[in-house]
Amino acid sequence: MKQLLSLFTSTLLCALSSAHAAEEGFVPLFKSNSLEGWVNANCAPETWSIKDGVVFCTGKPTGAIRTARQYENFIVEIEWRHLSSGGNSGIFLWGTAIAAPGVPFLRGIEVQVLDHGFNAKGKNEWYTTHGDVFPIHGATMSPFGRHNGQRSFPSEERSKGSPEWNHYRIHCNNGVLRLSVNGKEVSGGEKCVYRKGYLALESEGAPIEFRNARIKELPSTGAPESESAPFDIGFRTAFTGLDLRGWKTNEATAARWQVRGERLLLKEGTPAPGATLWIDKPFLDSEFIVDCRPAKPREGEPPLVPAVLIKTSRGSSHELKLAGATAEKYTRFVISIQNREIQVKLDDKPVGRAQLPEDPAAPRTFGLADTGGSVEFMNVYFRELK
Repeated sequence: MKQLLSLFTSTLLCALSSAHAAEEGFVPLFKSNSLEGWVNANCAPETWSIKDGVVFCTGKPTGAIRTARQYENFIVEIEWRHLSSGGNSGIFLWGTAIAAPGVPFLRGIEVQVLDHGFNAKGKNEWYTTHGDVFPIHGATMSPFGRHNGQRSFPSEERSKGSPEWNHYRIHCNNGVLRLSVNGKEVSGGEKCVYRKGYLALESEGAPIEFRNARIKELPSTGAPESESAPFDIGFRTAFTGLDLRGWKTNEATAARWQVRGERLLLKEGTPAPGATLWIDKPFLDSEFIVDCRPAKPREGEPPLVPAVLIKTSRGSSHELKLAGATAEKYTRFVISIQNREIQVKLDDKPVGRAQLPEDPAAPRTFGLADTGGSVEFMNVYFRELK
């Protein structure tokens, strides 16, 4: 009997030792009470928080928090639970540092985190609530198994509804992604582009919690630049997606500006003196990103051309037209101010230029101009130029 017990104990210890060895190399993705190592891509300061290792997201606005560094090949394990029926969220893999043009989402591969109470038309035809995997906003993937377009549907219904916890294991190697839901592989894809980039958690309308997030990096397979997300070059969001915190305008004309659905909306009306919406922070040499879409002009009227303003601490203002903006879709512009030179680019092509008369060391402010017609702005980012 003793020999049998000894043999059983030895076998059990060997099994546990092997299991432990197989799981070696994992490290936590979050500190217990700090979001250090993560970057707010385009949310409000209060959207994301952490306490005792549990990450909490308010769900508002729609946006993401991402890692400060990129990853190529890895295994991620994470637990999640929605706190309300029908909650929506996601885990972004190999994503970009900032949102794709005209949307509040990063470009990348999304692993769906969706509660069963979400019940839009077409459920189980174009989406499920059990671990879909799909590329978004310019990313690409060849899906495994049953699919709709590039969207991989899970082979089994394994996720649990709110408020129960679910476990995801995401294996990513050489552009191949495999998702296991609560202990079994169900979906994924291959030929993913990007296959190197940032990891992110998504805020999308409902409160959600994540815990026990950890990662094990795997050897690189040499992802080329063409299959890797652009590196973070320092752009940070200048807009909470919820309100006008961090911005200022003339009190008498503040009603001309509204925040609606992660967008800054300039209502149609007669341009009002002082109605420019200014970032409430002076800067020296800097670069700004702005997505904009003017309203469709009435018949017989010329298209509206949005504009930005640069004002110096000595009082001079310089208006720069965002030439090329159309009502059909959002257009992304990059506005750089360096020394005395101001330049506006669309798709890396200059579409506007001006020169400041003052000392380049004088502080400036950046504003969205009131041009009279209705315009939507979103994804306002800035970075300091060294």
